[in-house]
Amino acid sequence: MSKIYFQGTYGAYSHLAALSVDPNAHILPCKTFDECFNMALLEPESKIIIPESNRITGNIGIEYLIFKHRLNIYMEHFQKIEHNLLGQPGSKLKDIKEVYSHAQGLSQCSKFIKENNLTEHIRADTAGSAEMISKTNNIKKAAIASSLSAEIYGLEVIKKNIENESGNQTRFLVMGKNISQPEFKEKNYITSFLFKLKSKPAALYQSLGGFAINGVNLTKLQSYPEKNTFDSYFFLCDLDGHIEDKKVQKSLEELGLHCEDFHVLGVFEADKLRQNK
Repeated sequence: MSKIYFQGTYGAYSHLAALSVDPNAHILPCKTFDECFNMALLEPESKIIIPESNRITGNIGIEYLIFKHRLNIYMEHFQKIEHNLLGQPGSKLKDIKEVYSHAQGLSQCSKFIKENNLTEHIRADTAGSAEMISKTNNIKKAAIASSLSAEIYGLEVIKKNIENESGNQTRFLVMGKNISQPEFKEKNYITSFLFKLKSKPAALYQSLGGFAINGVNLTKLQSYPEKNTFDSYFFLCDLDGHIEDKKVQKSLEELGLHCEDFHVLGVFEADKLRQNK
């Protein structure tokens, strides 16, 4: 049986995403993202599923771990995020005065929280908040979390889908130590990589010219300071295409001329959701 590690508590959106990716896998929680990455290094046959960005609130903030550990990316998965107000069985919305959740969960439900004059409390994760609420036996306190959390911790869904915007999704990456990439066929692929440029004027501008010349589309390009400094940056990048495609190869060769560090993180099929946009 395959093994997938996720950050958080059972019932978290990462748990839901892992179930969507492989419902037959042995799915195990880790307290921190660091622990997830370390488990993947210790157990090369295992995988981890990590939230990378949210459609509404942007980056999750795990880029430094991607840069540090350089695990292989096997796939991307877009998980629908539906936030629910969970409380003690029998409690009503009028009873709730305080709400607990992850900072992003609270942010994504800010309109509902304001309309109902609820006091916010930030916790490490959504499912952990639900677990905590289940132990309080206090009808004035509620959590914002998944419906799976309600099932696991014996809570009642007081109000469904309380997020500010419907259609909210989080992009997850399935990663691991072993290198694996799909054969180049007539499918839509993404090649993900990181690079650090040589220190010279207009380096970024010059380095990206090869993508324009070869007609390669960049879907993600983000910079991050290296080792807590602000004078050395690395970039995370996704492009449309397979690394064995000639025009992709030419683009990356051109980029390589301007880099002092370059590393391919993975080649994987684009999530079908991208094609439906």
